[in-house]
Amino acid sequence: MARLPIVTAPDPRLKAVCAPVAQVDDAVRALLDDMVETMYAAPGVGLAAPQVGAPLRLIVADLAASGEGHAPMRMANPELVWTSEEEAAAEEGCLSLPGHYAEVVRPARARIRYLDVDNAEREIEVERGWAACLQHEIDHLDGRLFVDRISRLKRDMILKKLAKARRAGAADAA
Repeated sequence: MARLPIVTAPDPRLKAVCAPVAQVDDAVRALLDDMVETMYAAPGVGLAAPQVGAPLRLIVADLAASGEGHAPMRMANPELVWTSEEEAAAEEGCLSLPGHYAEVVRPARARIRYLDVDNAEREIEVERGWAACLQHEIDHLDGRLFVDRISRLKRDMILKKLAKARRAGAADAA
């Protein structure tokens, strides 16, 4: 396994719609494993393939409570097949927008269909933190960031700060 570099906004790769994987093979499993290692090292609770520069419909997530050990989920071609009318607001952050957080309103429950690491189709129903996390990661596969779900003013402030930090980092490296 390897730690992969995380793509940060405003990189245009984060706005692209990702391609489905034809099947979960050894190469896809290896990428999913690298994504899990990268997510834990960041540290984060979810990561989508475009965040590591791979334009594929792959996500990983782990919301195991502290002390429970790791329990990562690896999903290929995840899709929302149902969301509740009930909504919940929660503060979200993103490894591709480091240090920035905002309250995001999403459906409180969701049903997701995906391929597991054995290439078997699965469906799960999730709620609360898991629902928000998986919807957040699926958004990445469609070129959406959590800041696309907040007010334009807040989004523009966050993106301007990230662009300024990126420019400052480039100047420091020169």
